[in-house]
Amino acid sequence: MKRLLLTLAFLASGVTASGAWAAQGIELKAQTAGELAELCTASSREPAADAKINFCLGFAQGAIDVDLHYAADKKPFCIPRPGPSRRETMTQFARWVGEAPDRRSLSAAAAVVRFMGDRFPCK
Repeated sequence: MKRLLLTLAFLASGVTASGAWAAQGIELKAQTAGELAELCTASSREPAADAKINFCLGFAQGAIDVDLHYAADKKPFCIPRPGPSRRETMTQFARWVGEAPDRRSLSAAAAVVRFMGDRFPCK
């Protein structure tokens, strides 16, 4: 529980990104699972699509790394080897979020960890 709270405090503290797209008025943030899912499914025709996808992938990797670090031997999920690509996994995450409207309001970091546990349970 402590590791989840630390993860949530870090990642849900208003994580935003800036860069060249900020000058265009595009703010990248992922406080909720719905916001993260939207970034993860950005169309190549959207402004800053590459930045949105990269933010999605980096955010998810950070949430996963922090959770696994604090989990030690009690891993909440086990990614198979070889596993799916990050992009494929986060596309599945976006689909998972869309399957239940109440998931959209979950904290983005907590939702990533919960999805990973559902998708890749340890045997």
